[in-house]
Amino acid sequence: MAALLYRLGRWSYRRRGLVLAAWLLLLVVLGGAAAAFSAPTTSEFRMPGTESQRATDVLKDHFPQAGGATGTIVIAAPADRRLQPSEVEPVIEQAKTVPGVSAVTDPFTARSVSPDGRYALVQVQFAAPAADLSDAQRTAFTRISGDTGGLRVETGGEAAKGASEAGAAEVIGVAVAAVVLIITFGSLVAAGMTLVNALVGVGAGMAGLFALTGAVELHNATPVLALMLGLAVGIDYSLFITSRYRQLLLEGLDAREAAGRAVGTAGSAVMFAGATVVIALAGLSVVGIPFLTAMGLAGAATVAVAVVVALTLLPAVLAFVGTRVLPRGRRSGSVDHSSGSPSAESGIGYRWGRVVTRFRLPVLLVGVLALGALALPVSGMRLALPDASTAAENTHEHRAYDLVSEGFGPGYNGRLIAVVSGDDAGATRAAARKTVTLVRGVDGVDGVAAAQFNKAGTTALIGIVPTTAPTDQTTEDTVHAIRDGVADISGARVALTGATAVGIDISEKLTDALPVYLLLVVGLSILLLMLVFRSVLVPLKAAAGFLLTVGAAFGITTAVFQEGHLAGLAGVGTPGPLVNFLPILLIGILFGLAMDYEVFLVSKMREDHVHGATPRQAVINGLGHNARVVTAAALIMIAVFAGFMLTPDPVIKSIGFSLAVGVFVDAFIVRMTLVPAAMSLLGRAAWWLPRPLEKALPNFDIEGAELDRSLETPDPRQNVHTRVG
Repeated sequence: MAALLYRLGRWSYRRRGLVLAAWLLLLVVLGGAAAAFSAPTTSEFRMPGTESQRATDVLKDHFPQAGGATGTIVIAAPADRRLQPSEVEPVIEQAKTVPGVSAVTDPFTARSVSPDGRYALVQVQFAAPAADLSDAQRTAFTRISGDTGGLRVETGGEAAKGASEAGAAEVIGVAVAAVVLIITFGSLVAAGMTLVNALVGVGAGMAGLFALTGAVELHNATPVLALMLGLAVGIDYSLFITSRYRQLLLEGLDAREAAGRAVGTAGSAVMFAGATVVIALAGLSVVGIPFLTAMGLAGAATVAVAVVVALTLLPAVLAFVGTRVLPRGRRSGSVDHSSGSPSAESGIGYRWGRVVTRFRLPVLLVGVLALGALALPVSGMRLALPDASTAAENTHEHRAYDLVSEGFGPGYNGRLIAVVSGDDAGATRAAARKTVTLVRGVDGVDGVAAAQFNKAGTTALIGIVPTTAPTDQTTEDTVHAIRDGVADISGARVALTGATAVGIDISEKLTDALPVYLLLVVGLSILLLMLVFRSVLVPLKAAAGFLLTVGAAFGITTAVFQEGHLAGLAGVGTPGPLVNFLPILLIGILFGLAMDYEVFLVSKMREDHVHGATPRQAVINGLGHNARVVTAAALIMIAVFAGFMLTPDPVIKSIGFSLAVGVFVDAFIVRMTLVPAAMSLLGRAAWWLPRPLEKALPNFDIEGAELDRSLETPDPRQNVHTRVG
């Protein structure tokens, strides 16, 4: 692999004009396609094969007037008086003027007025489903909100939800990344080149993704997740290769040869790291959930583009800037061998490596116990789809949620729908009556509406109001009790749906899939690292470190977002269950990112071990040599992910927080502390490989040793000091 990438790097360097023109042309083409074919994303979650989705499909086919999006208008009078029909009528008339509205219910006719007469619910039915509502329709609906004639009016429901937007999040992440790059490189040219190179990859990936929205329905969070990943890995991959290129220039290689070797060595690590992220994210498709599959594939595609950009466009850009990637004082062209001198081993990375390897047992014990303690909140982790209570407090949907809870009780925010369908109208009506009777007797049910039938009388819709909030554990128990109670009804099929039921079904399916996916990812990490490092214990150690990272990230996220500890600092308005697809998504993303740091650190340890260093000195050299770059890469990723916590969307906020925490734990605690301690403890046994496996496994040459031999050029890195200071 190293030899192939070496040739690719040299070719891109030599054909820099052609490579740059090709990428610019691709950007223009993809940008044009995005402008021509992009379509709105959706806030809906669909789950084929579940009871709630089957009920939704029945409504769409046999009760189309109930299959469109819904909106809720909450009207509240001052504390000292009751609502009057004449006061509500203007709000109803305004709702009827919203484009696409097919029906508006009068709360006095529908008996949706609170017992004290202060609150009223106006139900608004749209002809089109929520995914097809335009921004203009949503804006027209939310404009109904406000204070009118002393009344408080708020809009909620599907029609009030807007698309997730990154806002200033990506700008903040890029700004912090720029500062880190300038400090790391000491050169504005190197920092700017690395940043622009990554932004080209992000632009191409995002343009291609938006071009596909015309043919594929994507959830609101999908483009934001792809942007988040594309920025983080794009900057990091360019950083790794540029750092190696600068090192080779300082060791005396000419610019073209340095570019080829940088792509051949650091590029091999980038190729492997990117492949692990792509495989892990694409593996989300095994869960069988369409919106999660789309998220995984979109993220994987963006990461793949970032890898290709780093391996092709970056060496071309390096050809344009030449030695200007170095600080001004080091562009004289003189050879710098200080990287191998004893004085160079006084850096922070080397000093930290000596401390960790000297006190390896206490470090391992304290580190594992600390991460285990951070993982303890996972035992109480609850999963659900986010509801309006977790939205930003200044949004229409959150204010409407609070007003409904205040006037009618929390259960009105999570109304359920029982769908009764059959082939015979008489049997369906009988089954509907029995369903109403049975549901009214279930604990946790506050009210049951009379059945509404379609024109043929073969499908009935029954509204159910639970006593507790949508994400409350009691509500989940109520849903299961209702389903158990109506399971034996004959003459028709009864299925429960509604946003609350959909969320419960998705959470249960994801919970079942999580152990399988975790096993798949851990097994994959062991296999891939065994191929790269030709070792048995190194992959097992890496997998154990990954599990510690995931456990700590889950625990901290649960403590903040669910239990409310330090919630204010994280910008969490209302603590509640974690979004149900966060754990499985976090596993997929963190797996790939964890393997990044594992490869970049351990490959140098293996390189020095192969060249004759003692096990301890190889560990110290690996950490000392790469600590600065890995630290910069981790800080950039943390900044990018943490920047997305500024978005009001609770889904994006929780994803950004958990990834930032996960990267911090993995880079600084696991990879740069526990891994060196474990490698030092294992000694030469870390590189043990049974002879049959040694013969069977291919050699990917990620350290570039075979490349150095094939070029028959002395390798300045072979000056390995075995002295331990």
